[in-house]
Amino acid sequence: MHLPLIRRLTPGQRSSCRGTCYNFWDTDYHQEALEPYMRYLLVDHITEWKAGESIRGVKNVAMSEDFLEFHFPKNPIMPGVMLLEAITQLTGWLEAASSDFTQWFLISGVNKCSFYGFAFPGDQVELRVEFVSSPGENRKVFKGTGMVQGKKKIAVEFEGSLVPFDELEDGEEQRRFFDLLTRNLGL
Repeated sequence: MHLPLIRRLTPGQRSSCRGTCYNFWDTDYHQEALEPYMRYLLVDHITEWKAGESIRGVKNVAMSEDFLEFHFPKNPIMPGVMLLEAITQLTGWLEAASSDFTQWFLISGVNKCSFYGFAFPGDQVELRVEFVSSPGENRKVFKGTGMVQGKKKIAVEFEGSLVPFDELEDGEEQRRFFDLLTRNLGL
């Protein structure tokens, strides 16, 4: 499904273009259009976690990932920034589970990052995150890695803030999703 990311100019709005014109600066519309569609869930399974300390998980790189269509045509590889995002999401799950789903981690900066190779469709990326330090109130530093078949693909040290979970998501819904990721289904 193709979604317009921009809105047509309304009658009376001035533009120097001819034909169909769009308002590229309407950021409210961009956010509204993207919100339900631009959600990448990049952690497929959480294999182990220790409250406040560390977490391990898995990202399966599927050929059906939409970002592989353009990165790169005829030679698809998972973008490095998506590997970083997977590690960041795993960190969010660590903070959520450690705080009884009252807080989530939002990245604000990358201190160091190195890429060592590519993750291809069919690869299973083993993700690891460890707590490093807490430089201030609601601030934390973590380090993370992504490996495929024992070979490092990314190593990163990053920092960010802890934010109240209810500002982002429904805590109970995310608790159920965490149970799914950890295979703690209680069936």
